[in-house]
This record gives sequence, structure tokens and C-alpha cells, in this order.
Amino acid sequence: MHLTPDQILRHLRRANEVARTAMARGKHPFGALLVAPDGETVLLEQANVDTVNHAEAVLARVAAHRMASDELWGCTLVTTVEPCAMCAATQYWAHIGGLVYGLSERRLLELTGNHAENPTLDLPCRTVFGAGQKTIDVVGPVPEVEEEIAALHRGFW
Repeated sequence: MHLTPDQILRHLRRANEVARTAMARGKHPFGALLVAPDGETVLLEQANVDTVNHAEAVLARVAAHRMASDELWGCTLVTTVEPCAMCAATQYWAHIGGLVYGLSERRLLELTGNHAENPTLDLPCRTVFGAGQKTIDVVGPVPEVEEEIAALHRGFW
């Protein structure tokens, strides 16, 4: 993964706009992008669908269906919130080699509490990836955008 700090911020803000659009449609405010190895090209955008079709997992499944694993290994999944265990595992199996997230899962848990539609796990994605046989490059949380992302969740749950 070779995203510059400016690319990271730009892509996280775009993912947050995807999340904002999802929220406007009554969906949970999560958004994800698949960024090509060039660090500029956005190959896919995905909002949350429902409680079991999270933005990151849906994006990873679509990407794995459309692209070869060696192509995906050079790509980066950029998402507003740290992937849950399901989403991290889906990214791992899809062979997407990089991850950038803005807000930690633990911080999301603080914002949502024990919400029936989002019973957040306190299980870092690095722990999920660490149990695997390949290394996923992870950047996050990103302090410069945490409050922008948290604001959507603060107003939603």
C-alpha cells in the first residue's frame, strides 16, 4: 500500500460522503472504497446495505468476483470505520492487500452502545488479520478525520 497522507484523507472523506448518502437513504452510515494500486483511481464505492451486508464485506465480495486476486493484492480498501471481524475476514479472503480506516471499532462502540442494529464487537481488525497467513497493511485510525466520521454516527444511533 502506497497512499500518501493527502490521498488517505481525500479517500476517507469520499468514503464518508458515501456513508452520508447511505444515511440519507435510511441506511447505517458506513462507506467504503476500493482504491487501485496507483493510489488515485477509485475502482468501487459501496455503502452499507443492512446489518449483515456491511459496506466493506459487500465491496470485497464484488471486487473478488470482478478482479483477480493478484490485482486485488495491490489495492487498498478505504473505509470510514474499522472493519468488524466479518468484514476484515472477507477482505482477507478477497486478497485485498491494504486497509485504511478513519474511526476505530472501539470508538464506534462508544458512539453506538449496545444498539440492536449494531452490536459492535470490540475486536480490532489487526487481531483478525494477525491470525492469518498473509500480511494486510493497515493504517488507522486517522485522527484528522475521526470527528467528521463520528459526527455522522453521533446523529444516527
